[in-house]
Amino acid sequence: MLGALLSCWLLVMVYMALVFVLAQVLRDNSIVDIAWGLGFVLVAWFSFFFFSPIHTRKVILLFLVSIWGIRLAAYIFLRKRGKAEDFRYQAFRNKWKGHFYLKSFFYIYMFQGILLTLISFPIILVNRSATSSLGIIDGLGVLVFWAGFLFELVADHQKSVFKRRPENRNRLMTQGLWKFSRHPNYFGESLLWWGIWMISLSVPRGWAGLISPVLLTILLVFVSGIPLLEKKYAGRRDFSEYKSRTSVFIPWFPKP
Repeated sequence: MLGALLSCWLLVMVYMALVFVLAQVLRDNSIVDIAWGLGFVLVAWFSFFFFSPIHTRKVILLFLVSIWGIRLAAYIFLRKRGKAEDFRYQAFRNKWKGHFYLKSFFYIYMFQGILLTLISFPIILVNRSATSSLGIIDGLGVLVFWAGFLFELVADHQKSVFKRRPENRNRLMTQGLWKFSRHPNYFGESLLWWGIWMISLSVPRGWAGLISPVLLTILLVFVSGIPLLEKKYAGRRDFSEYKSRTSVFIPWFPKP
């Protein structure tokens, strides 16, 4: 198990180093957000072919991870196309100044590579296992994945349509799924990774993959997801009103 995890980690580190080089050429560290989803696809395909004989569970998981990772990367690429570096990475650029390249390499790319490898753990567990028979837990995991994937997909689509309308410039998105959660896309992403972990429960030591959805959910809710985005809107009266009546993460009916 350690060998499989280590080989995937090394692969991800090389991948992130290449993304770092490209980002410096483009002078845009926010392309790492595009690389994030594709990194999971890379781990899924690498471990699919090199760790154990191909079986049905591996094929199912490869398909699920690939469709999620490619869709997410394409969405972020299209959203970002023609725009400057994201405000979060511009803040790092201003803060780090003289040590910008060194700190960017380790704090943004290498650190995210470690997180990506840890979150990929259920994928590695499934792809290194020869256990092929499917069960009820596999089916439930697939259902949970699709529920999360569709939730994220619809939330992203609703926000894209909202932002394309000129009359919504500088306005908050509070319609559709965003009426029930301030971050329904993050909720969907967290949910689908809980589904991936459920699929890994059918293989030996699959329970250890729990680190994946727990870590991802913590990152989204408490570290780099919600806190950074909501900091951007701090002080706005419309956001304060929206925040007071809308669930932060798990969708729920808004307060009167």
